[in-house]
Amino acid sequence: MKKQTHKLKRETFIPSSIDTIFNFFSQAENLNRITPPWLHFKILTKTPVQMTKGKLIDYSLRLHGIPVRWRSQIIGWDPPHSFVDTQIKGPYTTWIHHHLFHAENKGTVMQDIVEYAVAGSILEPIIHFFVRRDLERIFDYREKSLAKILSEL
Repeated sequence: MKKQTHKLKRETFIPSSIDTIFNFFSQAENLNRITPPWLHFKILTKTPVQMTKGKLIDYSLRLHGIPVRWRSQIIGWDPPHSFVDTQIKGPYTTWIHHHLFHAENKGTVMQDIVEYAVAGSILEPIIHFFVRRDLERIFDYREKSLAKILSEL
C-alpha cells in the first residue's frame, strides 16, 4: 500500500522586518517559545545552535504523554527567504517543513508548508484524523505565540 502524504499550510503576517523574523527563526532555541507547553518540548542539542544547511538538531517531547525523540536536519538554507527541515527520526514516516518569508506591507508574511505522512497502513485515515487535529492545535498555538512575541521585536 502506497503511503499517503498530507500537507498543512499556514500563512501569518507579522508587522516586523523580514530580517528580524528570519533571525528569530534561525535561533533554534526560540522553538521553546512557540511550542505548546503540553508537548513538554526540549532541545537536546547543545545551544546555541548554529543553523546551517546539513545541521542536525535533536529534541524530546511528549505526544499524548508518550515520550518521543525527534531528530531534524536542515536541508535547505536561504537567508532571509527560507529554510527547510526534515525529520530524520521521529513520529512521522515523512516530515518536511518549509519555512518561507517575504516582505510585504511594512512587515513579513511567513508561510509554513508541512508535507507529512503517518504510519498505520489500513488504519492510516483514522490515525491521520487525530494527527491532523493535533497539528492544527499546535500551529494555532504557534501562530498566537508568534504574533505576540514578534510584534514586540
